[in-house]
Amino acid sequence: MERELRIKSIHNGTVIDHIRAGQALNVLKILRITGASKAVISVAMNVPSKNITSKDIVKIEDRELASDEVDKIALIAPNATINIIRGYEVIEKHKVQLPDEIEGIIKCANPNCISNTKEPVSPKFVLHEVDPLQFRCFYCDRILVGDFIDYVKT
Repeated sequence: MERELRIKSIHNGTVIDHIRAGQALNVLKILRITGASKAVISVAMNVPSKNITSKDIVKIEDRELASDEVDKIALIAPNATINIIRGYEVIEKHKVQLPDEIEGIIKCANPNCISNTKEPVSPKFVLHEVDPLQFRCFYCDRILVGDFIDYVKT
């Protein structure tokens, strides 16, 4: 008889499912969740999945994500699903969606971009390509490609 260790259900909070394998710790990073947090956080990495080889899952008790946090997650986990839990029941479930435009979430890689100077300008990007994921800086036209965790403002 095979035994499995399962992560305990949460009473209230958020479950982020279908995170690309290996990205769960980056999700915690962009949500500014550290070891000093008082919330109970459950992380499962490299969990077998029906649709993909493996995935990561993050459960955050007693916290529902703000829309800008969901936008950040979409940058590194564009196939993630957000489940809002109340009273042990899923009351809301939706896939993250890449926004057509993002502002103040990622910073430009161009050190000479106006958004990286002392000017009161918030970094702004336009979705350029979906596969591979690319964003274009609104101000200097620099294209950001790859691991967006390096550009996320925390």
